[in-house]
Amino acid sequence: MGDPTRLSLLTTLSDGRERSIAGLSVGTVLTRQAVTKHLHVLEQAGLVRSSKVGRESHYAFQPDRIGEMRAYLDSVSRQWDDALERLRAFVER
Repeated sequence: MGDPTRLSLLTTLSDGRERSIAGLSVGTVLTRQAVTKHLHVLEQAGLVRSSKVGRESHYAFQPDRIGEMRAYLDSVSRQWDDALERLRAFVER
């Protein structure tokens, strides 16, 4: 998700509509192959799903994974908050 292209693809797909690779390539400087590569990474991460419609692959956003990622990041954030609090208490002794 840290890649601006992948974030842009997720933003486009976040409206809930499925789109083809060709449709996702329109209006960008990216080739269809580049879009496909980014979509495969997002699919492996569970953020999009693909389906075949005729000869085309269509992609759709999978929002459930975002909640899982947020929960993980919240957990890491709490761990850092706890560690920083322990460090503050130690320094102030």
